[in-house]
Amino acid sequence: MPHADSSLVPKDITSKAEFWSYIHAQLVSLLDGQRNWVTNLANTSSLIYNALLAFPAHFGPDPTKGVNWCGFYIDSTRFPKTTDSDVDGGRLLLGPFCGKPACQFINVTPGKGRGVCADAYMNAETVLVQDVDSYPGHIACDGETKSEIVCPLLKGTQVIGVLDLDCLALGGFDKDDQAGLEKIAELVVKACDWN
Repeated sequence: MPHADSSLVPKDITSKAEFWSYIHAQLVSLLDGQRNWVTNLANTSSLIYNALLAFPAHFGPDPTKGVNWCGFYIDSTRFPKTTDSDVDGGRLLLGPFCGKPACQFINVTPGKGRGVCADAYMNAETVLVQDVDSYPGHIACDGETKSEIVCPLLKGTQVIGVLDLDCLALGGFDKDDQAGLEKIAELVVKACDWN
């Protein structure tokens, strides 16, 4: 099967729980035999993004209310320092994603960090936001985004990054999405070498 077919959602999948279980199984196959975190995060964001677009039962029939961004922000210490201005920690750097261009980095230094990604990272827990305009400190990379969910990538007790999804609709994500995405975040962390 071509890898691109993994984002096709069978017609007999009708619930979010079934959808996330299917995506998890597809991701297990995509990640098999590959340990590079950049490669794996690229395939993960593409699979989730394109599968959500192919599953109208998730957001409803209106394509203007679907997912508009899916990707990762990774702790800056995971990247090589290339210039004297690079920061040794205290930032999440943009990783692989699907969607419009996004913020290159997010501050996660206590007292300076702000936004949904920073909160998920600093508190090591998923943040589910039904209305981003009412979220204190929300960073608007795309002004069309109305809701967001961010899951931390946990390696033991260490947070190494976050998985971030944005939606064009208010209330675009719920507890079923949270459960599915947390399982995917766990799978991705275990499938990658983070050195």
